[in-house]
Amino acid sequence: MSYRGVVAAGHPETADAAAAILRTGGNAFDGACAALACACVAEPVLASLGGGGFMLTRDPSGTATLYDFFAQTPKRQRPDGQDFRTTFANFGHVLQEFHIGLGSVATPGMVRGLVTIHREHGVLPLAEVLAPAIRLARDGVVINGFQAHLFQVVAPIYSTASARSTFATFSGPGNLPAAGDIMRWPQLADSLELLAREGDRPFYEGDVARALVACCEQGGGHLAAEDLACYRVERRAPLAMSYREARILTNPPPSFGGTLIAFALNLIERARLAPGDLGQTRHLDALVRIMGLTDKARVDSGLGDNDHPEKALQRLLDPAFIRDYAETVVGRPSTTRGTTHISVLDAAGNAASLSLSNGEGCGFVVPATGIMPNNMLGEEDINPQGFNLWAEDCRIASMMAPSLVTWPDGSIAALGSGGSNRIRTALLQVLVNLIDFELPLAEAVFRPRLHFERGRLDIEPGYPTTVVQEVAATLDEFEVWSAQSLFFGGVHSVRAGRDGADASGVGDPRRSGIAVVVS
Repeated sequence: MSYRGVVAAGHPETADAAAAILRTGGNAFDGACAALACACVAEPVLASLGGGGFMLTRDPSGTATLYDFFAQTPKRQRPDGQDFRTTFANFGHVLQEFHIGLGSVATPGMVRGLVTIHREHGVLPLAEVLAPAIRLARDGVVINGFQAHLFQVVAPIYSTASARSTFATFSGPGNLPAAGDIMRWPQLADSLELLAREGDRPFYEGDVARALVACCEQGGGHLAAEDLACYRVERRAPLAMSYREARILTNPPPSFGGTLIAFALNLIERARLAPGDLGQTRHLDALVRIMGLTDKARVDSGLGDNDHPEKALQRLLDPAFIRDYAETVVGRPSTTRGTTHISVLDAAGNAASLSLSNGEGCGFVVPATGIMPNNMLGEEDINPQGFNLWAEDCRIASMMAPSLVTWPDGSIAALGSGGSNRIRTALLQVLVNLIDFELPLAEAVFRPRLHFERGRLDIEPGYPTTVVQEVAATLDEFEVWSAQSLFFGGVHSVRAGRDGADASGVGDPRRSGIAVVVS
């Protein structure tokens, strides 16, 4: 049989949903929407109908659009929006503070994004696209090791009184799902069936919307009916740049992940890395220095300050790019929390790169829906002056950077990553591996990574010891990890040549990814 497409995602069920839709005649966008819905079932800590995300689409003509269906801050803060609690996630060697409760819920965009993208790009009926997720929610999903680990990391969020009936009746520690447990989710299946029958209206103006608003009004949240009714998907022109012989499209401002990646690529292109530099001191030193500059640019509210003279930066970047960054990214509420990614290509030349997030979830399940809303208002990045001082009625920016790469020979790659603030550095390294070093997709993803931020270097094993020592010699703090880790992102990627030749996909093992080539 001929090539139909290729998909990479963070869970076998998520990837299989897209693959099944491609086999039945759906296009890449149908497949991505099916995978989105399945991710909300199979990857519930990372994706939810109560969250949001971004999809970068490209059709065979080359027309590309970035769909922003991420969370929006409410139009008004309620003085009684006080269900706002602190909890901690246990990452083993460190505890990380999170904020949950109905007072942390921002207006979700996931459902409206799915319906909008399907309406504008899909070819199969919505009910057929959602069928795999509905079956999975009813029949049950087998919890794998990675998802079981995530449940334990954020155990307090999924062990609340509201969440216990859905998430805390299993065999793992604290009765949370353990590897091998089967999680059946009939109320979420009902919600997905409602979505298949009636579209997004019940979730923004109907019964589901009213249930969420009633919970917020009675339980100390900020969301009002107006917030949901007025939510709109934003369509943006992708941020486009040429890098060596390739063309890169990524998430534009006001989100900042794609902007920071483009900034870093503009810098690293000047390093002119050669194939012999791969894994050597020159390669790692360039990455560390450029990650440091990029980190500084993000923190300093502009590209250039006393530590990094403006004239030097202007030689490296177009001034319009700097102005765009400063005017539309700096000061914008933003979040960098838990994410998952889906990449899909099809035989017709359609491409979809899709990144999703629910933060960590607010710890509350909307009654009779199976939906846990996001906790985006609890992110420190959108509360720089203190919690509950976020800007009203504002689209939240994100580090998520769904991206596409095209080459002059007609080949294309779709990629993106989970990984919180490591998204930008994970994608930067995979792009450099693909373009500068011309590595095959699998090797580009599997190679060891590093992350440099705030003066600290974290590095995976696999580089020569002498190289690591040379690079780290001038640093105050560094750690060589004992194994590859989800800390360094999960770059789920697909690539195909013209007419689908040499199609390949890679699910990043750091986040239990999987890829399927569909024939």
